[in-house]
Amino acid sequence: MSGNRTVLHLVIGALLGGVAPVTLTLPATAQQQVVSREQDIIDLRVGQRVWVDDGTCPAGQIKQVVGSQLTQSGVLRTRTCVQRLTRR
Repeated sequence: MSGNRTVLHLVIGALLGGVAPVTLTLPATAQQQVVSREQDIIDLRVGQRVWVDDGTCPAGQIKQVVGSQLTQSGVLRTRTCVQRLTRR
């Protein structure tokens, strides 16, 4: 019986070992997040995009904050106004 458990643990370990690297390599942009204040953005990662609906952009647009570059002091944020996408 203990031999079967060992084999089962090896199989489960191999499956999880194969899945974990794939999930860890998903881009940060897969998460779509809208916040009302830029101060609400915590732990922005390089490549991650967060939309800030704070009214600073012209009508029909929304502020997009992107983690653009890793610096010694943290992730550099780039801010631009982009066309607001309508949700259906």
